[in-house]
Amino acid sequence: MIKIIGITHDNRLETDIPLDEVDFSRYQWFWADFDQPTDGELQHLAYTFRFHPLAIEDAIHRLQRPKLDYYDTCTFFVTHNVREEDNELIKEELDFFVGDDFIVTFHWNPSPEVTQVWERLLAHRNLDKWNPFYVFYEVLDKTVDNYFPLVYEIEEGLAKIEDNTQNKSMDLLMTDLFETRSLLLGLRQTVNPMRDLLYRMLNSHHLNEVQDRREYFSDIYDHLLKLSEMVMSNRELTADIRDSYLSLNSHQTNNVMKVLTIITSIFAPLTFIAGIYGMNFDNMPELGWENGYFLTLGLMAVLAVAMFGWFRWLGWFK
Repeated sequence: MIKIIGITHDNRLETDIPLDEVDFSRYQWFWADFDQPTDGELQHLAYTFRFHPLAIEDAIHRLQRPKLDYYDTCTFFVTHNVREEDNELIKEELDFFVGDDFIVTFHWNPSPEVTQVWERLLAHRNLDKWNPFYVFYEVLDKTVDNYFPLVYEIEEGLAKIEDNTQNKSMDLLMTDLFETRSLLLGLRQTVNPMRDLLYRMLNSHHLNEVQDRREYFSDIYDHLLKLSEMVMSNRELTADIRDSYLSLNSHQTNNVMKVLTIITSIFAPLTFIAGIYGMNFDNMPELGWENGYFLTLGLMAVLAVAMFGWFRWLGWFK
């Protein structure tokens, strides 16, 4: 579906403009939104708007790295928005063709950010400050702002893993932890390229409109810097939690092995005595003792108590 908003030269807003019959000279600028376009609608990118074939190819092929390219009639931007679904990070591409008197947004999936700005433009009465780059800024700002709830949700999940308020087993905790690390890795692969894109925009000599609104785009860049630091610090936290759990697990294993070693050490001489008197040779004087059974049990008890006391004195039970 393709929707078009046109701002006429006398600052009136027109909607529901048919693309096949539009006269772009009537408008000081316009916004065309390609929302989940069909194969037939894709042809307008080349034959109506005459965009560069490389830009069209990048728009059609999904999940390009966030970037910008300069062309004769427009600047092409690739951006990403993200959402979480079933503990999996879903990335969606949102592309912009921005010229002096037009902006074209292109996306294969529904874009809440585009919808919000579209409705805001329709409801706005003062259109003086609106132009293609202002629309681009508004959509980009909404896109970056929508990263924060996902990061905050991940931080809350990490706090639950660290505190283990649900008393989950070690295996379940480690599974949750590695799922969180995977989410953070996917976020880092989106946030860092977006940060680099904003840095390139702010330092570009070709984007005069960006320089005119430098403080606005700098604010988005600051948000991306903050997001990048949050993602990095949370990944470091997951590593710390992982190392803590592994150390705790190793400590618990060592304690179990120590207890088993002590038990084995105590029973070793007792087994030795029992083994000797279990051989049943004929020439064993002790077998004829009237109280031999009780004396042997007493000796075994004394040995066990003595070894227990010795191990305790050595500090093996601390």
